[in-house]
Amino acid sequence: MEKYGVNQLRKMFLEFFESKDHLKMNSFSLVPHNDNSLLLINSGMAPLKPYFTGQEIPPKRRVTTCQKCIRTGDIDNIGKTARHGTFFEMLGNFSFGDYFKTEAIHWSWEFLTEVVGLDAGRLYPSIYEQDEEAFEIWNKEMGIPKERIFRFGKEDNFWEHGAGPCGPCSEIYYDRGEKYGCGKPECTVGCDCDRYMEIWNNVFTQFENDGNGNYEELKQKNIDTGMGLERLASVVQDVDSIFDVDTICALRNKVCEFAGTTYQTDEAADVSIRIITDHIRSATFMISDGIMPSNEGRGYVLRRLIRRGARHGRILGIDGKFLAKLSETVIEGSKDGYPELDEKKDMIFKVLTEEENKFNKTIDQGLSILSELEEEMKKNGTSELAGENAFKLYDTYGFPIDLTREILEEKGMTIDEEGFAAAMQKQKETARSRRAKSNYMGADVTVYEAIDPAVTSEFVGYDRLEEHSEITVLTTDTELVQALADGDMGTIIVNRTPFYATMGGQEADTGIIRTDSAEFTVEDTIKLLGGKIGHVGRVTKGMFQVGDRVTLSVNEENRQATCKNHSATHLLQKALKLVLGSHVEQAGSLVNGDRLRFDFTHFQAMTPEEIQKVEAIVNEKIAEQLPVETKVMSLEEAKKTGAMALFGEKYGETVRVVNMSEFSKEFCGGTHVNNTGAISMFKIISENGVAAGVRRLEALTGTGVVKYYSELEKNLESAAKAAKTDTANLTAKIESLQEEIKSLHSENESLKSKLANNSIGDVMNQAEEVNGIQILTAEVPDMDMNGLRNLGDSLKEKMNSGVVVLASAQGTDKVNLIVMATDEAVKAGVHAGNIVKAIAPKVGGGGGGRPNMAQAGGKNPAGISEALAEAKSLLKK
Repeated sequence: MEKYGVNQLRKMFLEFFESKDHLKMNSFSLVPHNDNSLLLINSGMAPLKPYFTGQEIPPKRRVTTCQKCIRTGDIDNIGKTARHGTFFEMLGNFSFGDYFKTEAIHWSWEFLTEVVGLDAGRLYPSIYEQDEEAFEIWNKEMGIPKERIFRFGKEDNFWEHGAGPCGPCSEIYYDRGEKYGCGKPECTVGCDCDRYMEIWNNVFTQFENDGNGNYEELKQKNIDTGMGLERLASVVQDVDSIFDVDTICALRNKVCEFAGTTYQTDEAADVSIRIITDHIRSATFMISDGIMPSNEGRGYVLRRLIRRGARHGRILGIDGKFLAKLSETVIEGSKDGYPELDEKKDMIFKVLTEEENKFNKTIDQGLSILSELEEEMKKNGTSELAGENAFKLYDTYGFPIDLTREILEEKGMTIDEEGFAAAMQKQKETARSRRAKSNYMGADVTVYEAIDPAVTSEFVGYDRLEEHSEITVLTTDTELVQALADGDMGTIIVNRTPFYATMGGQEADTGIIRTDSAEFTVEDTIKLLGGKIGHVGRVTKGMFQVGDRVTLSVNEENRQATCKNHSATHLLQKALKLVLGSHVEQAGSLVNGDRLRFDFTHFQAMTPEEIQKVEAIVNEKIAEQLPVETKVMSLEEAKKTGAMALFGEKYGETVRVVNMSEFSKEFCGGTHVNNTGAISMFKIISENGVAAGVRRLEALTGTGVVKYYSELEKNLESAAKAAKTDTANLTAKIESLQEEIKSLHSENESLKSKLANNSIGDVMNQAEEVNGIQILTAEVPDMDMNGLRNLGDSLKEKMNSGVVVLASAQGTDKVNLIVMATDEAVKAGVHAGNIVKAIAPKVGGGGGGRPNMAQAGGKNPAGISEALAEAKSLLKK
């Protein structure tokens, strides 16, 4: 059997399945696209999920790929054994409702035995214990004796992940020989030793799991296969592990060369050699896909890998920075299959070098601090590092938690993981509260302060909405980076941009920045110090790197609507001066694609007539189709033209003046229409005060006005329908209904008064007399204050000299109280206001009034009896 290399095997596999009418697709990025369930692509099937679920139509129903993958679940075991690696390549052939078990099994056997040349006598298939169909194919069609077909249970040979598509698997194992075995007599397929290695897994997706263990046969059955390229190479080349296959061995040897050591002469050194070899592969591929080192998400995984590799370089005694040089060997060994590695090598080297520099600046101090903490732990008789100390090493000295954990484990110590997590959570909450008070994406301005002051941007968007330019700077919310990948939030800065940044009351442009393979949605555009313009948003496809040539496209509809609103504010300001007087000055404005807002100095509310006049003038100037001209001139020259400047604004030596014929001249750096006719129409929708001597108008233009009237029409029709009439007769109908309501209200009040009188019956015989003054207290059910007043007047008329105290509960949380006194009672010293003040607290309220009449409200009906008793007691005194 020929000992094919990794690059040969990759090519052989893809070409074999192309011969079986499969479409060869290039490896997808390690960054998942629109998939929040994964941090990094970890299998050949993962990026193809939309095709399996039917969300997207595949380019062909038969597909083959060699997918780069990263799995970091067992990162702590990397290096300790030769079995584990974070980076691997997964060979796969996939069917989306096309072929099924027969073809998948036949082709996997054909490739391994006829193309690669593996000995069929050393290959053993396994099946799910209940999959008789697969057994028949292996046994009857492939001629494999039944004793060589191994049946395994659900745990090993049935792929499912909760509810959804699932199915049985059929794996193929290769017997590597006794030298790789455990020596036990019972050693066979499925043993944990390295003799029988699983090299291929066919997943037959044929069922739908409802989540409760009930399975239904799928109409469209799929094939999902996977074979680790490095594993296959280790079998074909008959080497101990993946670290010994040709491309990885070359990288391993380069590590040994840098360290001045030999592999397999010192077990501790071998651990470090394997860690560096594995981690630099992962880091190189991750950076090539635009992942940048950071303190969260994918970026944190990358930072952990780089810093762990750098630390083990120190353990091996490698002098200076070495990761970028090692990366050259990775690129050389893998560029056949992944040409993007070679294309992006400069960026890869730069990112690795910068990250190594950052770590080297803090590692010595961090190791020194950790050493002191270890001594302190020994003195205190503990072997657990406090969580807050582990967090300090992470936050201040850049030690990923697993690095601290690894260093301590080497000395038999541990970390208080819960304490570390608590400190991390506290920092996140502090950062969140800080973000609420800061600007862009929660970042403080420091991320932009780190940009080279020589970097500038030229705005070219006055007369165009698309421009080609080069990326000069990329940032995340916390640091400058060399690349942004799919899903990343960040800022892009270029040399020349058509995007207008928020300024002078005009809100920012939005739009798209793209290359042939990537897209970035611009959600905001910001003006930065030093003449830089930042495009803030998110990568929605592919990746961007510094130096990329990009096309910047402004959202045309939004820009045009913004221009209409901005030009309308100029007409509005002049119209206000004409109608209200020359004292009108702009005090602020806001212009976007939806509306315009204009604040101005004026000392009273505008009358409807004034608003109408202003609106008419603006619409008149729109109809006149005045040309809008822009001129750049010296400040002195601009002042001589009579152009209006914004009060209190500081201007440079040259200014931009916007003229709308002879009607309006203003200093302005914003974007405008070419002719006032483009504004189409203008409508003021509100006027109100915002501060002493400052009024605010809100208005719409163009399609905004059409939408406004359309909405108004809908509301009018809805109101007419509710009033059971048409829009033409709605006003008359409302007037008629108001008269009817007034009449019914009067009738209702009269009836309520009668009911109240009837409900309390002849209460006059309940009145008590004290020193010639009658005192009457009563509770009346469910009556409002007007009703109580009418009832009180009625009762008072029946007295010569007396006081009436009435209370009523409305619902469970409202009380009305009223006290009335006749003139004779007032002369005798009664004060209704004082009585109400004294008794209102009993019902949880307060009130007051005149000597002859007072009222109060409360919210505690339970206190009514006590309040009435207190009133009677006060009056008797």
